Amino acid sequence: MDTSSAGGLTGRHRRWMYRGGRPNWLARLMNRFAARQFSVGLAPPNWMTLEVPGRRTGRTVEVPVVVADHEGEQFLVSMLGEDANWVRNVRAAGGRAVLRHGRREQVRLDEVPVAQRAPILRRYLALAPGARAHLPVDRHAPVTEFAAIAARFPVFRITPDPRPPDPPAGGAEAH
Repeated sequence: MDTSSAGGLTGRHRRWMYRGGRPNWLARLMNRFAARQFSVGLAPPNWMTLEVPGRRTGRTVEVPVVVADHEGEQFLVSMLGEDANWVRNVRAAGGRAVLRHGRREQVRLDEVPVAQRAPILRRYLALAPGARAHLPVDRHAPVTEFAAIAARFPVFRITPDPRPPDPPAGGAEAH
């Protein structure tokens, strides 16, 4: 049983909270609380809130994230893989978003090619205890094991972007 997760939750509980790759009611509640906490800076510096316009409504969606540093750059990783709502919203917004940790920073999120993801995924697991239940590799595993799963977990390079994100038009939003 994984007891290394933050907040006293085991890996089994974390998987239950995100069964099917979507947050259940408890995960949504905890994510809302964490997003508020991270956005005002009441967390380690690399724990932030991602703000991105919803791809259907244009309403701002807030998601707590862990920023991984690797070789002088910063990255976001989707612990839930390709189908995470924030990944779809970032793609629909052309990579334009906001990161908050005490202050707002307009950023551009550019997807990292699969061949370059493995060492970033490894670094991410070292920094994000809550994600360890979702990636099927031990955080101490060799980079080759991360390469085997890299195509399943999107990674985005963070760069400053002085332009605000453009909200998309129409429809209903699901978190």
